[in-house]
Amino acid sequence: MIEHLQFIVNQLIHLDKESVVRLNFDQQFATTEENDTAISKKLNSAFIIMLAGRKHLRFKEAQNVLKQFTKFPEWAEVANFYLNGIDLIHQEIKTICRKDAEFTRRLKNLCEGLSKKNICQQNEIRENLWSVFFPEGKGIITNWNNRVESLREKRTVMITELNSSPINDPGHQIIFSSNVLLTIPFPSMPISELECSAALKTSIRQTMQEPQLYWYDHPIPIGIKRENNEILYGLRGLDKAVEFEKDRGNISHERVTCILSVSVTHEGLQQIAKTYLQEILSESEGLKNLEVFAFTETDTKQLIKKVIVPALKHYLPAKNAEDLLSMFGVDGEYGRHYSFLRAIAVFWKVLIDPEVKGTFKIDMDQVFPQKELVEQTHASAFEHLSTSLWGAHGTDWKGQSIELGMIAGALVNKRDIGNGLFNPDVVIPERELNADEYVFFSVLPQALSTEAEMMTRYQSVKLDGRRACIQSIHVTGGISGILVDSLRSHRPFTPSFIGRAEDQAYVFSVLFNLPERLGYVHKAGFFMRHDKEAFVQEAVKSSYVGKLIGDYIRILNFSAYAQVLSNDFLKCKDEVDPFTGCFLSRIPITVVYLRFCLKTASFFGENKKEQGIEFIKVGASRISKTLDFIRGPNSLLQQIYEKEREGWNVYYDILSILETAINKGDEFALNLRKVAKDMINQCVVNQ
Repeated sequence: MIEHLQFIVNQLIHLDKESVVRLNFDQQFATTEENDTAISKKLNSAFIIMLAGRKHLRFKEAQNVLKQFTKFPEWAEVANFYLNGIDLIHQEIKTICRKDAEFTRRLKNLCEGLSKKNICQQNEIRENLWSVFFPEGKGIITNWNNRVESLREKRTVMITELNSSPINDPGHQIIFSSNVLLTIPFPSMPISELECSAALKTSIRQTMQEPQLYWYDHPIPIGIKRENNEILYGLRGLDKAVEFEKDRGNISHERVTCILSVSVTHEGLQQIAKTYLQEILSESEGLKNLEVFAFTETDTKQLIKKVIVPALKHYLPAKNAEDLLSMFGVDGEYGRHYSFLRAIAVFWKVLIDPEVKGTFKIDMDQVFPQKELVEQTHASAFEHLSTSLWGAHGTDWKGQSIELGMIAGALVNKRDIGNGLFNPDVVIPERELNADEYVFFSVLPQALSTEAEMMTRYQSVKLDGRRACIQSIHVTGGISGILVDSLRSHRPFTPSFIGRAEDQAYVFSVLFNLPERLGYVHKAGFFMRHDKEAFVQEAVKSSYVGKLIGDYIRILNFSAYAQVLSNDFLKCKDEVDPFTGCFLSRIPITVVYLRFCLKTASFFGENKKEQGIEFIKVGASRISKTLDFIRGPNSLLQQIYEKEREGWNVYYDILSILETAINKGDEFALNLRKVAKDMINQCVVNQ
């Protein structure tokens, strides 16, 4: 079957007036210059020429180029990345063709279609390519309405029991949380002009010499001007939302609890992050309706060391207790802080406030549009959170019992809200496909699931929000929550190796729980306004390449993670298709390499030289490390997942034991509770 793949690649890159991807690889390969741009083009083109097979006239020349550059220290990693990719792709295609006759049939059909491409319509070529590389997208454009209805039916839950004790005082019973992602200042930000103290500026100068450890979508540069600071924007927005609830009589306490996880891209920021938060909050207008607690990696380690580990040693002796609990923290990939922000709610209920019933996460670039919510849905944000659907029980489309212990809403873009709340934040782009989108076009199933899940209104007999509702698979972490009881019984988590879509990965760990699995209830009409484009354009632009590479790594991690969770890969994929499931690929290595190569060539074809060089160098390094991480019968990915699963079980077990001991008046437990409260109080960053 390798010859079929080679034919497909040849047809993709063959340059004529009917060229599919419209990229001149021959020209990029033939450059005689020796600068970074020229070398990047040459190595990338050499890869796809080799992938096209020995029938390509320049195969041997391309092979020699890649081998030659393995001897150059600056380019060895990139050259080896491409050379290894050829073997990995061949191995992957051979394996799936041996196991899956249907995939083999689609591969052959694609070859036949491309051989007739001069008489085929462009949309037919597109659909044939997707049938092999991106089957989740096939048929969506041509059959939109039916696909929306079909997905809604698949997501429908028949309610057997509404929550008899729902949230009735969200301001006190819910912990609101968010993640703060800090990075070093932009190159355009002189240190002398940063809005922070002189002591912090000194530390920042030192930190800027360190290597970057983690990449985030749009991290906040420390010292950024107040008016562009996402932290202040989000907290002020939440503060105003709480004030609105007070005016409606929905608040019983003076201040609402808000927990921030503080993650950093550079190690040196760990020690100054909390001081920075205290500075900007003390110098800005007060947050009179919020009590804000910030947790750095240092704080989370101390909670484990001074509360959880002593409890384990006293009540539940375990070897390597601290090592088992190393998953509890906030620095690292997204999955780590996301799991923390959920799990801390149980710690809070047991040791700080027994009235807590749930936790709800928002993003700092989002606000509750309270006026529009009341006008268009007849309920404020807190009134939406008081629904008896949150915590209901039912059966899904397969007859499987499901507990709707999690809740999810939807987003509306700031630019669209003037036309009403029910405007999907993701729609199918009305443009020609980019070259790499012939291989992977995730925005298409994302638009489908946004419409089918998030835009659903409970206004029909079939979907009334009492007898039947929608469960969400496609969720956004910025408007979702979970009940403490569901946390304790199901113990979901996102593994710490997940660096993108940590919110969607969260449900994977409980996807096959029996006799009742855990799911998200879609709360119709519950929206937050997404304001990212209004004030963080520079941050989004500066992190574009890192985010893009993270998206490729997401395919590799999600696909490997699904294999660990279930022996039946297709069963797992079927549960989460189309959008979340499109990152669970049958041929993830092939898809990632093809996407990467086509995107690299596109950067240079569009004269985006700096982005192209950054993309190829950083991407080759990060993707190579991920390939090492996911491969093998007992991969590092599997080992970490199993260790973290055990760690979370230990965490929830000991908190249950502590709760029982506290209720019995056990002196050791009561002392630990005092230690916990003292530590938590030290994390307050607004007075």
